[in-house]
Amino acid sequence: MNSKIAKKIQTPGVLTKIVADLKKKGKKIVQCHGVFDIVHLGHIRHFNLAKKEGDVLLVTLTRDKDVKRGPGRPIFNENMRAETLASLDVTDYVSIIDAPTATDFIRKVKPDVYVKGMEYKQKEKDLTGKIYEEEEAIQSVGGRIAFTDDITFSSSNIINSYLDTFPPRTVKYLKAISKRYSIDHIIDSVNALQKLKVIVIGDAIVDEYHYCTTMGKSSKAEIVVNKYESEEMFAGGALATANNVGSVCGGVDLVTILGNNPSHEDFVRRRLNSNVKPAFFYRPGTGTTVKRRFVSSVFNRKLFEICYMNDSDISREEEAEIVQKLKEMIHRYDLVVVSDFGHGLLTRRIIDLICKKAKYLAINVQTNSANAGFNLVTKYPRANCVCIDEMELRFAAHDKFGDVRTLSKKIYNQIGCDHIIATRGNYGSICYSKEHGYHETPAFSSNVVDAIGAGDAFFAYIAPCFASGMPQDMVSFVGNAVGSLAVQIVCNREPVNLVDLTKFMTRLLK
Repeated sequence: MNSKIAKKIQTPGVLTKIVADLKKKGKKIVQCHGVFDIVHLGHIRHFNLAKKEGDVLLVTLTRDKDVKRGPGRPIFNENMRAETLASLDVTDYVSIIDAPTATDFIRKVKPDVYVKGMEYKQKEKDLTGKIYEEEEAIQSVGGRIAFTDDITFSSSNIINSYLDTFPPRTVKYLKAISKRYSIDHIIDSVNALQKLKVIVIGDAIVDEYHYCTTMGKSSKAEIVVNKYESEEMFAGGALATANNVGSVCGGVDLVTILGNNPSHEDFVRRRLNSNVKPAFFYRPGTGTTVKRRFVSSVFNRKLFEICYMNDSDISREEEAEIVQKLKEMIHRYDLVVVSDFGHGLLTRRIIDLICKKAKYLAINVQTNSANAGFNLVTKYPRANCVCIDEMELRFAAHDKFGDVRTLSKKIYNQIGCDHIIATRGNYGSICYSKEHGYHETPAFSSNVVDAIGAGDAFFAYIAPCFASGMPQDMVSFVGNAVGSLAVQIVCNREPVNLVDLTKFMTRLLK
């Protein structure tokens, strides 16, 4: 990078002083903001029109970690994007903003005009709603907002069309889906899920990550010694499912069981979304299930795991309390979501009640180290929607090598459900129903940060989609988009955000 270009790229702190000096000289400062992953003719015209609003053009860009357009984006890192923008004659200064929006920068640097593209003039169509905050910010410093009106291009469309970010099979699939459904129709269908009344029933889990650095082999034993660095706790199991359902549905009730020694209830309540209303039951003489994983702080790889749990069935007394609660309330819900991790909550009596009383029942029955071969989806005599991964499907069908399609149909017929959908990691997902046959959807991400919690997020979104009557192929598309975002999140640090999902789906189908 030559010195002329390098001088254009400044931090917000430095620009605050530069702008103040320029204003003293009577200069009018204009700001544009965006990701600018691929700079194209639409951007060039936007910048040229923006500069006509004043004398000095600042272009700010979103830092990599705040770009919420799904796996693989941005294509170019923040430093490369900054250098590209600084190389343009029209730009006077470029800055990387350490925030999701330009709001803080505007309040600090105080430009005279904040310029956005014409697509933002209809503010209600901004997916994030941040345009209102940015307009308020520029007005608070005595400035105004302006909109350019010229030819527009979609960076996502250019990337999807000309850069090989997806394999040919995925490109073909996305083109086919975009011909069947407009992105607006898909988004409207997902937004309509807000109206559903949903209850989540399942095992509460507290996930812990203890980050370590490997020191080497012990001189006195055949073990590898690790140095503790830090730790993090997450609300997992049915808690994570409820948070994800709450991201797409207006309100969610949760029925789960905690231990009483320790219960971790304060932590759990803090980590539940504000629109998740929990009904906690308590199991005496044991603690809430905790899964403690020791993780390499360098490679984010799991090294070792210890589980603190009592995975036997809950007592008759506890069961009776939960049964009574469910009898009183289960008829109120359009959708009953069951997250069964096999840790004792879902007894035979509770399962039979749920299967008998639920208007629409979606189940996810998980295999883990504590229950391999015992916690099978076939223990449910009825469900409308079954969501499992391929290994759980094979356990249920008692078939290690059989064709996934055949196995899906076998379990579908055994349970008598409306839809069965099996997730297959890098192979995507496969869905089957008698009415619509099979639908295979490729994965939209091959870069996995952490797979833990991704299945819960996938299930939490596809369950209300199916319950609302969305078509099978659309549900599979939405589910795989959710899964692709979820594997970018460490454990259950946060649910999949609906705005991020909307932006990612829009990017996929542009």
